[in-house]
Amino acid sequence: MDMATVRHDWTHQEVKALFEMPFNDLLFKAASIHRENFNPNEVQISTLLSIKTGACPEDCKYCPQSGHYKTDLERERLMEVEKVVEQARLAKQKGATRFCMGAAWSDPKDRDMPYIEKMVKEVKELGLETCMTLGMLDNDKAHALKSAGLDYYNHNLDTSPEYYQQIITTRTYQDRLDTIDNVRDAGMKVCSGGIVGMGEQAADRFGLLMQLANLPQQPESVPINMLVKVKGTPLEDVEDLDHFEFVRTIAVARIMMPKSYVRLSAGRTAMNEQMQSMCFFAGANSIFYGDKLLTTENPEADADMNLLKKLGMKPEERHDYSDEAYEASLSSAIADKATSELFYEAN
Repeated sequence: MDMATVRHDWTHQEVKALFEMPFNDLLFKAASIHRENFNPNEVQISTLLSIKTGACPEDCKYCPQSGHYKTDLERERLMEVEKVVEQARLAKQKGATRFCMGAAWSDPKDRDMPYIEKMVKEVKELGLETCMTLGMLDNDKAHALKSAGLDYYNHNLDTSPEYYQQIITTRTYQDRLDTIDNVRDAGMKVCSGGIVGMGEQAADRFGLLMQLANLPQQPESVPINMLVKVKGTPLEDVEDLDHFEFVRTIAVARIMMPKSYVRLSAGRTAMNEQMQSMCFFAGANSIFYGDKLLTTENPEADADMNLLKKLGMKPEERHDYSDEAYEASLSSAIADKATSELFYEAN
């Protein structure tokens, strides 16, 4: 079988066999598939901004934004459109090609939609790809966001269907699948992945990747998050996931979803440069970039650029950039040590 073939019929036994391959064999297989589909020395750069923080009605046990738990996170109202656009402009100057906006909602309300649509339109006018994560979407709201110009919608499955109820009780797994269906129906691209290290079993990591790969159309972007333990959440004392197991998860995701971007997402602060480079070799080719990832720490932007430089890698170029503009943004991102923050807190 061609290694680049996209399959939607993965079985539990097949995924288990991939995870149990000798580590070097697994990485070689994943890296080979990666090279068939992508430039192995390019990484897609995204920036994520929290446009509305805290007081979320959902009870996701990993999340400091849940209104169910007492964390140190301050609740904030929806950011003004102008402030969001300014942050997008700064992110673009630092080399980002995609700007993601996240709001701590169960789902966006009708009263919020005009502001959300305006954000999308104005960020898009900057020449950035746009992505949002706003909770569940019905069909009408999905079509409204598509009309506004939204490119990607993020809605993670989080974990396997079997473990899901141990993590979230305020919405069902089917609710998440329905949102992905609505996003697809509206013609947007899907960003969907999950979180590992939440106390799940290996079988749950198999199950998560099976669910994603066996969707009728695989997500264009698959973020793999390592749990960031936050004091005050139910998972603050969960046992750390072995780092080799995390790299295995990246590699298996690459094998099962050969044409998707596999994003190294939350948890990178706990990863040294060697581990991150191993993830890139295993097929990760997208990162969130900047000092904040919604509400948890992320490696500083200049540190990210320095790592890519050490590895002989570079940010992926958007096709609508001129060569001159691309080179200027890359040079600026590497050279500018004075600014370590891409954006300030919303207020």
